[in-house]
Amino acid sequence: MSEPLPADMFDELCPSSLNPIRFGDKWAALIIRCLEHGPRRFSELRVALSRITPKVLTTSLRSLERDGLVKRTVYDETTPRVEYELTPLGRSMLEPLAAACAWAEEHWDELLDAHESYDNATRLNRAG
Repeated sequence: MSEPLPADMFDELCPSSLNPIRFGDKWAALIIRCLEHGPRRFSELRVALSRITPKVLTTSLRSLERDGLVKRTVYDETTPRVEYELTPLGRSMLEPLAAACAWAEEHWDELLDAHESYDNATRLNRAG
């Protein structure tokens, strides 16, 4: 079994939240990163993805499964267990995703400044 996912893996100051390059929906890239080192149960994904609701996580996982990026396996045991893992197609997303994350980290300050400028201008336009 892989190492547990850290609860602060995607904290609010993580550059991934500012990454303008989207792979699927808003959460897809983060889910792919969580599955990078092997299969995970839904509850494990919830640890690192604490800002996502269970309903949205389920929807995102289904979308990734439909796209062929994630495989869902149900284990018929006394207490049924479900795991999610990357398919070979999903694994092929890891390299471009790493490049996008590195870009976002390199341009972190510029992205934050752009967000702040936009938000300030929007507030002024609404007020004036």
